[in-house]
Amino acid sequence: MSIIDESVLSLSEDEKQQFYLKYGRELVEEKAKEKGRKLTACVNTFGCQMNARDSEKLRGMLIEMGFQETESEEADLVLYNTCTIRENANTRVYGRLGYLHNLKKKNPDMFIALCGCMMQEKEVVEKIRKSFSFVDLVFGTHNLFCFPELFCTAFTSKRIVIDTEERNGLIVENLPNKRKFDFKSGINITYGCNNFCSYCIVPYVRGREKDREPEDIINEIKGMVADGVVEIMLLGQNVNSYGKTLKNPISFAELLRRVDEIEGLKRIRFMTPHPKDFTDELIEVIRDSKKVCHHVHLPLQSGSSKILEDMNRRYTKEKYLQLAAKIRKEIPDVALTTDIIVGFPGETEDDFLETVDVVRQVKYDSAFTFIYSKRTGTKAARMENQIPPEVSKDRFDRLLAEVQKYAREQCSKYEGREAEVLVESLNEQDPSLVTGRLDNNSVVHFPGCESMIGTIVKVRLNEAKGFYYLGEMVDQ
Repeated sequence: MSIIDESVLSLSEDEKQQFYLKYGRELVEEKAKEKGRKLTACVNTFGCQMNARDSEKLRGMLIEMGFQETESEEADLVLYNTCTIRENANTRVYGRLGYLHNLKKKNPDMFIALCGCMMQEKEVVEKIRKSFSFVDLVFGTHNLFCFPELFCTAFTSKRIVIDTEERNGLIVENLPNKRKFDFKSGINITYGCNNFCSYCIVPYVRGREKDREPEDIINEIKGMVADGVVEIMLLGQNVNSYGKTLKNPISFAELLRRVDEIEGLKRIRFMTPHPKDFTDELIEVIRDSKKVCHHVHLPLQSGSSKILEDMNRRYTKEKYLQLAAKIRKEIPDVALTTDIIVGFPGETEDDFLETVDVVRQVKYDSAFTFIYSKRTGTKAARMENQIPPEVSKDRFDRLLAEVQKYAREQCSKYEGREAEVLVESLNEQDPSLVTGRLDNNSVVHFPGCESMIGTIVKVRLNEAKGFYYLGEMVDQ
């Protein structure tokens, strides 16, 4: 099979990538025969759950092309799926590339590929071209589905191949993937973001929102369930704006209803919603469904309406509190979690105390708290009144103490109750225990064995330990 084949040009994009998957397998098999062993591939993921899901697809394609998975970076192919949400993430990747360069000196046939959000920044690509010319392939978030074609091109040309151009919002279905877990998986329902929060680089590197057709989502989930998946997480930068870009628009709540009807599926999660798009219809679906987990991650970012406006979040403190109260009223056993940034440019002590006030009113089950990090390329990075590090650190410590106090309080509410737990792994500290999660995402450790992984069992929550439970399985 030749890579230069004019008949390929007439194929649809998914047919074309299937063509290159087969061609890639021929190339890999030929190189493996030359070396007298199977070629190995290591995919290293940086960043969010969207990246993790992307990496599952990349691993699936590599396996389809004949590579054998390994966790060692002393592999024949190493692929970094990068994150660029903070600048220190970029620095970390550059450091790792120095390490890979030394490995490639020992093994000149080593293939190094870079993809993900970081590769959508022009200055990053230029730096790689000039300072890391030993890299073989660079592609972005818009081109993940082109990986088989790009790999074949780079592998045969022996020169760096760079492709970060968007393909007119094209979404390609039916490419292989290799899940990290047999019993649960994430699934993309939408790509990109239209929100342009002033501190965030994501819309610039992930592009505008584009939604997958609901039928494609449903069919993919059905395939996963047939393959043993019992829990899925619907993924997007803003899942509850889903459906607006479709030719025949539907709401995210309606998509949840359709997913809820899939036989054999036990649990449905989603990440991440935006408060401005959280509708009464969505609250009702979560309340009434037997499969949608009673866990809502509701990013706050700041409790100050002034700072929220500067962040371009498009809701106020009052609107956020009204939404949180409505969710708690309609779904009494819901776990509410959040993201909070302290030290945003211009944040005063009074602004910070507004954030603390929201934490005290909502009483989050847990929160991801961050010190604001200036991100080149965002509006916030150019703002005046950047907060001194020592002030941000003090506010961070005070906020964390408040968050942890209420998290312990929320956790203790369920002590002594019985609840269903999805067993996810053996306990890392004690192999006589297994670790799993409740519907509300709380972690539970209890006596068990490896054969229980992937099953849902009933557990008595004997002791709340602040952020997790110790329990014991009860008769089914």
